[in-house]
Amino acid sequence: MKTLFKRLNIEPNNVELYERALTHASYANEHQTLKNERLEFLGDAVLGLLMTHYLFDHMNEDEGEMSKRKAQSVSEEALILYAGYIDLKSYLRLGKGEMQKGANQSMIADAFEALLAAIYLDLGFEKVKQVFAQIVIPHLKETYGMKDYKSTLQEFIQSGDKRNISYHVLEESGPAHNKHFKIVVKLDKQIILGQGEGSTKKEAEQHAAKDALEKGNYETKKNG
Repeated sequence: MKTLFKRLNIEPNNVELYERALTHASYANEHQTLKNERLEFLGDAVLGLLMTHYLFDHMNEDEGEMSKRKAQSVSEEALILYAGYIDLKSYLRLGKGEMQKGANQSMIADAFEALLAAIYLDLGFEKVKQVFAQIVIPHLKETYGMKDYKSTLQEFIQSGDKRNISYHVLEESGPAHNKHFKIVVKLDKQIILGQGEGSTKKEAEQHAAKDALEKGNYETKKNG
């Protein structure tokens, strides 16, 4: 991990925190250690704050456009892009089965968020802000063309009215290290617009939004 620390330009105080950030549930189950999911939860919030602050300072746009840019810049596809520049995939700790299959996109994206949380907890906000400036900001323009189906659907639904969309878990199955989610997206928590599946809630929500957009019936229901 010394190479990773060098790439991030950090000198950690608590190496175990970073090891945990890179530990997938499959490895944790096999070795009776902590997994990275709690750190991922915190890292998602840290990244969201950093991105929101940056866009507020550097974009002279309205709330809608900034929200669109933020959604693109913190999407799973974008996180994988950032993670690739530090070769984060090589440092993931996976269980034997997952190791044979190789890390999927969700694992890499989750580990990137968990890593940001580890830096924040270990070295503070200013240091994680420096890492953000080093790893994320130089590649933001590469994320602006990325498709974020949730944001696109939100724009269609909210254009001209105040109706809302929400995502609801229909089914959650599988062991902790290999979850599967089935999610529906609803208009005003009543009308089902689309359905999606994935290995994470984020992935399933994106697929549900894509399904709604492809069906195209959200427009009539929006005005119904």
